[in-house]
Amino acid sequence: MKRLILYLSVVGFLASCSNSGNGELVGTRKKSKPFYQPDPYGMVFIPQGSYTMGAADEDITNSYLVQPKTISVSAFFMDETEITNDEYRQFVFWVRDSIARRMLGDVNPEEFLVEENEKTGEVYDPPYLNWDNDIDWNSEDQDVRDQLEEMYLPENERYFRRKEIDTRKLMYSYYWVDLHAAAQKDFSEAGDYRDAGLANRPQGLRDRSVYVRNETIGVYPDTLAWIHDYTYSFNDPLTEKYFWHPAYDHYPVVGVNWKQARAFCVWRTEFLNSHLSSQKGQVALSEFRLPTEAEWEWAARGGYALNPYPWGGPYTRNEKGCFLANFKPLRGNYLADGGIRTLIVAHYPSNDWGLYDMAGNVSEWTSSAFDPSSYNFTWDMNPNYTYSAKEDDPPVMKRKVIRGGSWKDIAHYLQVTTRAYEYEDTAKSYIGFRTIQPYLGRNKGDNPNKASRVYN
Repeated sequence: MKRLILYLSVVGFLASCSNSGNGELVGTRKKSKPFYQPDPYGMVFIPQGSYTMGAADEDITNSYLVQPKTISVSAFFMDETEITNDEYRQFVFWVRDSIARRMLGDVNPEEFLVEENEKTGEVYDPPYLNWDNDIDWNSEDQDVRDQLEEMYLPENERYFRRKEIDTRKLMYSYYWVDLHAAAQKDFSEAGDYRDAGLANRPQGLRDRSVYVRNETIGVYPDTLAWIHDYTYSFNDPLTEKYFWHPAYDHYPVVGVNWKQARAFCVWRTEFLNSHLSSQKGQVALSEFRLPTEAEWEWAARGGYALNPYPWGGPYTRNEKGCFLANFKPLRGNYLADGGIRTLIVAHYPSNDWGLYDMAGNVSEWTSSAFDPSSYNFTWDMNPNYTYSAKEDDPPVMKRKVIRGGSWKDIAHYLQVTTRAYEYEDTAKSYIGFRTIQPYLGRNKGDNPNKASRVYN
């Protein structure tokens, strides 16, 4: 008996040593797998760095919008091309299918809803959508057909008696946390320094739900943007087919306003993280979002300090006399650069960081709000000026920065320093977007194979 007690005590002692790290501070993850952030599909790595943001030469417009300022930017991943019609269409189809599944769940919940976890028996409230069960859009089940009929246009609005999805019903609802509101501090109203930061928070730290915002937005692009942008131009018969026709699959999506671009970023984040957590049990990665104005310019420069264009030179042609971007060259000869309107993404060479079309093709939304003097009052580390406009705010508060110039712009707007703006609730035929994912770091020496989505 004494030997047994001695044996158990020795085993217990050794076990306690192995679990405690011999009394040393070893952290909580010493036995867990090291975190690894792979290169996201279709994105390139942009390293951290410092540069002089703003005009490096004469301000030819005398606008004083781009006063030079030295800033530092953290590393991130960026889409190597603008988001294409086909990629944005995946978002639209996801919204369409999710709405249809919710409707069909009322008729046949055992097929279109997951009400309980098969492994743990946990009951979901509300139930999850069952994405493994395909939707039979031509089902012979009358109840199913009646439900799906609500997704289509009314008969009196159909063309040639064809069934078409009513794009007005493709609404995407999502939540986001207003971190700026949550971080506000008002020492003047705080009676004690320990209460500082709680004075202008309606429910203090006891209930953070007051900072959760809900947005519901239609996701289908404005396919008539080509017509209403140019009232007296009726010579573009294919523009009405631009978004859905397979000939334009790999052209940059247009007709998407700033709010729709932000909703796409939220969806892309949830789409990836839900896959990682359900299929691989991995921790969620950082979110996708629109680049800030400073991040966009740093990426567009491609590592060059004083270059006016993303390709690193002061000219819009190469040594063979070919134009290096899709814009409005010469005196309006749109065809001189190879295309009249938009072109397939990555048609022209990339900059030295592997980013295509940072100049021309379509202008790009950024997350930054536009203010003529924002360079003066923003910080010099990852600077950004943001403002969440309300519906009743004046239009001047709804301006968002666009960068890069488009197929309709002259060369000045292609320069990496040129700033322009558009209203966040306005869609144009010359504005698209690309997303970024902040870099969280990974193990030293890791160099995964990068997946590319260059189509030509």
